Amino acid sequence: MDLKKNKPLFKSDGELDREVLFSKKPIIKLNEKLFSCPTSAAMELIGGKWKSVILFHLIDSKKRYNELRKEIPTLNERTLSMQLKQLEADGLINRKAYYKKPPLKVEYSLTKFGQGLIPILKMITEWGIIATKEKGEFLEE
Repeated sequence: MDLKKNKPLFKSDGELDREVLFSKKPIIKLNEKLFSCPTSAAMELIGGKWKSVILFHLIDSKKRYNELRKEIPTLNERTLSMQLKQLEADGLINRKAYYKKPPLKVEYSLTKFGQGLIPILKMITEWGIIATKEKGEFLEE
């Protein structure tokens, strides 16, 4: 008999017991969707072609919309706008609008929750460099 099946997911100090989590394999509900593993749940928040790219550009400082457009020239305006709204809705970025004097100024920054992704985003970037060296090429303008 597997005793882990009867153990609670959370320890007495409120910490998640990862060993029990992976032995029980619970269904995860996030954004009204169901997932079979934590990786799938994470990809719901940061998956897709552009979300992690946008988050990476917000690591060092807050940015205005046009700054992001210039830093990610292969991303069109409609997609950038949609991805920013989704990242904000998921609690990964803050959107701060300044209304005091024209023109309207909007800045985006990582939330505390989003800052938890910084080490992961940096590792993905490093792996992307390795993958490009091994399987692609860097084109200079």
